[in-house]
Amino acid sequence: MIISFRRISCRPFIIIIGLFAFAFKLSIASENDTLTHHTETEFNPGSMIVEHVIDSHEWHIMTIGQKHVSVPLPVILYSSGKLDVFMSSEFHHGHQSYKGYKLESEGENKGKIIVEETGAIPLDLSITKNVASMLISMVLISVIFISIGRAYTLRKGQAPKGMQSLLEPLILFIRDDVVKASIGEKKFEKYLPYLLTLFFFIFFNNLLGLVPFFPGGANLTGNIAVTMVMALFTFVITSFSANKSYWIHIVNTPGVPWWLKIPVPLMPIVELMGVFTKPFVLMVRLFANITAGHIIVLGFMSLIFIFGNMNPGIGYGVSVVSIAFAVFMGLLELLVAFIQAYVFTLLSALYFGMATEEHH
Repeated sequence: MIISFRRISCRPFIIIIGLFAFAFKLSIASENDTLTHHTETEFNPGSMIVEHVIDSHEWHIMTIGQKHVSVPLPVILYSSGKLDVFMSSEFHHGHQSYKGYKLESEGENKGKIIVEETGAIPLDLSITKNVASMLISMVLISVIFISIGRAYTLRKGQAPKGMQSLLEPLILFIRDDVVKASIGEKKFEKYLPYLLTLFFFIFFNNLLGLVPFFPGGANLTGNIAVTMVMALFTFVITSFSANKSYWIHIVNTPGVPWWLKIPVPLMPIVELMGVFTKPFVLMVRLFANITAGHIIVLGFMSLIFIFGNMNPGIGYGVSVVSIAFAVFMGLLELLVAFIQAYVFTLLSALYFGMATEEHH
């Protein structure tokens, strides 16, 4: 078994969860919007979908009448040489300013915090919804795999049970059918920890994104900044692991007619562009597939309110169809959650294998 940890207790992670909950005040904050100048408007499906897909400075749970139930998150701003730290609940869902800052609720800066007097955007180091979701998933993954590692240590030579039997097939599948098959038996082990981490990070966060209630529902793997960082890691590891033959094949591709390399280096340019387009495709594929799935489900839900506002009877009829399609898309997204994690890991392993392959 690849993953094994000795004498590691899960208690530190329980303490971390407790500190996380205490530090970020993960308590439901209900606020009445009638205390502000907010007025009720018609249902806007586009606005609703965008608000659920993009990142935010609070974790919205539900809306009951005119009350918004949400989890406030820490706001950390650096502007004009000073650092300001406070909770996002001080903005009252964007209806009030605080310490000279304002949370924009409309326009091109929607969702961003600006300096109220100048309109400038400060350096934002806040714990947003996606950051909080990532921290939660990291703790969850650590707790699960450390407990599994301890179980293998304590039950050495015995058949797996519980979480061991659930995750061992996935670990062995990634090791044998993805990493080893793509990189080779001699060199696969040094890339295995990164690729296993990559797979389970994407897979777990894809699943958490499908959970409609806290602490799920965040569109973490549908955030292009997150997918960009993962693709950048793959690009850096590929570039630094590449051997001499890899770079020679880019600059002077064998088997290509000379007139495609001299006097205009057409093929070297194409090959060099491929070095950068590979991680770019990794980034966009994961971002687009996960975001599209959320948008489709939210679109079906929006139809209920659109037709319901026109005619309540039609709304009831449409709700049956919308819910049926939403359930179908939810089941399909369960499959997509695994496929996208698998594809990202497989392509990363293939890039590593291509970079380290010995050519004769």
